[in-house]
Amino acid sequence: MVTASPSRPVTGGFENHRFRSDGLSLAAHLARPPSPEPGRDVPGVVIVHGFPSGPDGGANSVATFPELAFRIATEMGWVAMVPYLRGMPGSEGYFSLDGWRDDVAAAAADLGSQAGVSRVWAVGFGSGGALSICAAAAADGISGVGALATPTDWADWAANPRRLLLHARDAGLVSDDEGPDDFNRWAAPLRDLSAERSVADLAPRDLLVVHGNDDEIVPSLDARVVAAAHGGADLRIISGAGHHLRHDPRAIALLLGWLDGQRRQHA
Repeated sequence: MVTASPSRPVTGGFENHRFRSDGLSLAAHLARPPSPEPGRDVPGVVIVHGFPSGPDGGANSVATFPELAFRIATEMGWVAMVPYLRGMPGSEGYFSLDGWRDDVAAAAADLGSQAGVSRVWAVGFGSGGALSICAAAAADGISGVGALATPTDWADWAANPRRLLLHARDAGLVSDDEGPDDFNRWAAPLRDLSAERSVADLAPRDLLVVHGNDDEIVPSLDARVVAAAHGGADLRIISGAGHHLRHDPRAIALLLGWLDGQRRQHA
């Protein structure tokens, strides 16, 4: 059970929207097209951050995502949303893996309820990509997923959940005066949730899988496993690319091209 905590300020002042998930008030950045055509619906995309690391990592991990949202809104005419999942600066609650999955689904539902938004896609980086797959597998309202540098599962975290909790505290996702009431309940989703097992329920909706063949954190084999489990994924392996694909222009070009194709396909 996650209990609400006071929201923390968002570093950089990107927060301009709030939504609710499991009774928690969560922050988000919402970017809209500058000149939408009256009466014409537009697609929406939720951009999901991964797990931060180190002091103040909670703020740093999403620092450039509003910039990506702005680009998608202004250049492509989408409504783009960057949610700050529970425990992140500006959002109530504290980190849990299943809670973050539920937050992604709640963000997609909130975006889909915005005026003029027709369909919603989810795009995630690192663990955010795996969470997007898991959320979409359980939420028909997500039309497709783009997963970049995505792990098949969280087996490494499940092997030492107490160490992960310490990392979450270091990153500011769990404060010193809060934490899971039931540690075993908090840790169970680290074992039970899996992009590899969930992705079949995403099909036949479309999936883009992008990975660097020099990823030093998540091996590119994970991308091939997730794509194969989906059965019809668009798999792209980028030569020489590492883990941080948000900063690789080739990965972003692939992502934007895929989103454009999705828009035309579902027009």
